[in-house]
Amino acid sequence: MKKHISHLIYGWLALMGLLSSCGEDRSGEYYALIATKTWIYEVMQENYLFYEDIPAEEKLDFFKKPAEFLTSAASSKDQKNGYVFSHVDSVFTTSRATSTYPCFGFEAALVRTEGGTNALRVLYTQPNSPAEEAGLKRGDWIIAVDNQKVSTSDYSTYITRPTKAYSFTLGKYNPYPEEVDDPEFNYVEFDTIGVVPMPEPRYVEEQDVLKYSIISSGSRKAFYLLYNEFGESTDALKEVFSQLNGQQFDDIILDLRYNPGGYVNTSQQLCSALAPATAMGQPFLHMTYNDKINKTETLNFESSPLTGGGSLSYQNLYVLTSGNTASASEIVINCLKPYMEGRLYQVGAATFGKNVAQQLFTNAEEAPGIELWLTTTYLSNSQGYYDYFKEGLLPDFEIEENYGAELGDFGSAEDQLMQPVLYRMENGSFPVVTNPDESEDATTLSRSRTSKHVQLLVDPIAQKPHYNRIKR
Repeated sequence: MKKHISHLIYGWLALMGLLSSCGEDRSGEYYALIATKTWIYEVMQENYLFYEDIPAEEKLDFFKKPAEFLTSAASSKDQKNGYVFSHVDSVFTTSRATSTYPCFGFEAALVRTEGGTNALRVLYTQPNSPAEEAGLKRGDWIIAVDNQKVSTSDYSTYITRPTKAYSFTLGKYNPYPEEVDDPEFNYVEFDTIGVVPMPEPRYVEEQDVLKYSIISSGSRKAFYLLYNEFGESTDALKEVFSQLNGQQFDDIILDLRYNPGGYVNTSQQLCSALAPATAMGQPFLHMTYNDKINKTETLNFESSPLTGGGSLSYQNLYVLTSGNTASASEIVINCLKPYMEGRLYQVGAATFGKNVAQQLFTNAEEAPGIELWLTTTYLSNSQGYYDYFKEGLLPDFEIEENYGAELGDFGSAEDQLMQPVLYRMENGSFPVVTNPDESEDATTLSRSRTSKHVQLLVDPIAQKPHYNRIKR
C-alpha cells in the first residue's frame, strides 16, 4: 500500500513541478482529482472480497471519475449481465425510495411482434404517479407516442428518463391466426383503442409493496404479497402485516418476480416473519469476508417487528420468481429452505444469481460527497450453500411470463405465474407441463415466456441495479 502511494505521489509531484514551472501552482486541484480514487483503491485492497483481482496500480487511471475508476478496478466475479455490484452513490441522494429521475411511474417491456411492430407492454404502474393518473394499467399495449411508431431506442425516452408530456396510443394485439392460409386475408395486427394523455414527468415515490390480498383456491386460503424491493424502511411491510388482523390462512404467496434486491436487514426481518417458530434463534445468514479480514458474521432468525414478535401460522410458502429476482430476494429463498423443507416452493424462472453483498464506506476528508458500496462478503444459508452465481436458484415449477399473452392482474387466476400455484392449492400437486406448441387444457400449462409472436427487446426490470446492502 505504501509503495502504491509513494509511486502515485511521485508521479503527481513530477506533474506538479511541471505545472508550477509554468508560473501557476495547481497542486491542490490535481490532488483533489486523485485523492478520492486513491482512497477507493486503499479500501479495496483491504476490504474487497476479490482484492486479488484488482489490476496493478500502473494499469489504473486515477484521474477517472470515482464510479468509472471503481468499475475499471472491479473483478469479473463482482459483475454479471453488464452490472458491477460494487458501486458509488452520492451522499446527496435524497431518498432511495424516490425515482432517480422524473418519470411517469410505470414499467413496461419493449417487444417486437411477429409482424415487425415495436410496442411497449405495461407491467405495472406506481401508485400516485402520472401513469396511474392517466389510467394506464398492467397489460396495456402502447403502440405509438405522439402519433410516432415506437422504435428500439425509445425505452429511455418514454420510460426511464422522459423529459416532457406525451400522448400514448393504446392498441389491442391480434396475433396472426395460424389456421389462416389465405394470402388475401386482411390482417390487422393492432386495433387502436384510444389515446392516453400522459402528464408531465415528475419524481415518483416508488412503493416497495405494490399489492397484497387474501385469495382462495379450492378449499384453501392464501395471503398474497407483491413485494418489489427490500427498502431500508420496513414501514410498508409493517402496515401490510398489521392489516391481517389475526386472519387465518393456509398458505403465503410472496411475489418477488420484479424484485432486484435491497437491504439485507430488511430481508432478515421478512424471513423472520415467515420462518417457523422453531427457527427462532437459529442461523439465518452467514456473511464470509476475504482472507485478510478472515471472519464470518452470522445473522440469526429473531422475533420480527413486522408481526409484533409473533410467528405466522401457515403451511406452504410459494415464492414467485423471474430472472430479475435477485440479491435480497434470493436470500429469502436460500435461507428459508433449510427450515421449510417440503413447504417452500419456488415458482417461475431461475433467479438472477447474486450471492454477494455490499458494505458502505465513507471518508469525508478524502472522498467528500460519495458513498462507496463495496462487495465484501459471500452470502450463504445455515447449511453453507452459496453456489448460485452461475445458474441462480432453480424453481420447483418452471414457468415464465409470456409478454405476448394475457398478463392478468397480479394475484388473479389470469396471472400466468399464479396459475400453477392456484392449481396446486386446489389439487395438491402442480399441473402437468407441456411444450409451448402443444395444446393446453385445464390440467396443463405452458412454460413459454415469449411466444413466437413476440420477441422481447428490453426487459425493464433487468435495467435496475441488483444490490445486497449491509446496513451497519
